[in-house]
Amino acid sequence: MTDQDQGQESASLQPKVEELSIEAKLTGSMENLKAKLQQIPVYTMSASDQEINLVKVESRNITKKPYLFHIINIVPAKITVTYSYLPDSSLSLRRATILKNLSSVLSLISDIYVVDMPKFLQYTDSLLDSLITGLSQNYTTLYNKYDSMQNDYRDLKRLNIELAASNRNLTIQSTQLSDENKIFVQQLNELKKYSDDALMALVEEWIQVHNNSIDLVEFAKAHDITPTRVEQILDKMVSLGYIDART
Repeated sequence: MTDQDQGQESASLQPKVEELSIEAKLTGSMENLKAKLQQIPVYTMSASDQEINLVKVESRNITKKPYLFHIINIVPAKITVTYSYLPDSSLSLRRATILKNLSSVLSLISDIYVVDMPKFLQYTDSLLDSLITGLSQNYTTLYNKYDSMQNDYRDLKRLNIELAASNRNLTIQSTQLSDENKIFVQQLNELKKYSDDALMALVEEWIQVHNNSIDLVEFAKAHDITPTRVEQILDKMVSLGYIDART
C-alpha cells in the first residue's frame, strides 16, 4: 500500500459532522427546563441563562478523543443537534439513531418546550423514506456490501493479530533488557564497593592472617563481592609484584 493509499484510507475512517436544526418555542422558564434535563443521566449538561448543551460521547478513538458523539443545543427559539458519523457507514441509520435520542429528550420537556411540529414530522418522514428505500435493495447489492465489509473485517483482524504478535515480542525484549540492566547495575555496584587499593589492602591482610593463602570464594563471601572481582585484584597484585602467585 502506498503512502497516498494509506492517507486516503485514514481519511475515510475519520468521522464527519452533520447538523439538524428545528425552530422551537419555550413556554416555561429556562430554570425548569434545566431541572427536567438534569434527569437524563446519559448526557453531560452545561448551561447558561439562555442556552443549554447536552453532550453524549458514544465512542472514542485510540487517542481517547471523541469519535462518535452528538450535542443537543437548546435555546428558547431553536433546538440544534450536531453529530458525527462515519463516511463508510449508513448515514440514514445514524440519522435515525440521532432522531430517536432527540425524540426522547423532547418527550421529557414537551410541556414547556415545543418544536416546530410540521418541520419535525417532515424530517421524520424523509428519514423513514430513506430507510425504506435502502431496505428495498436487491439481494445482490446487499451481499456485495456485506462481502466488502467482511473483507475489511478480515484485514483488520489480521492486522490486529500482527500487532499483538509485535507487542509480545517487544514485551519479551523489554523484559530481557530490564534483566540485563539489573545485572549491569549489580556488577557496577560491586565494582564500586571497594577501590582497588582498599581491596588489595584487604587481600594482604587476609593472606597474612591465613598463612599466606586465600580462598577466593570464602574471601568474596566475607566481603560481599564476587569471586571474579577477587580474582581480578589478585591478578593485578601479581602484576604489580605485591604477591608472588595466587595461593
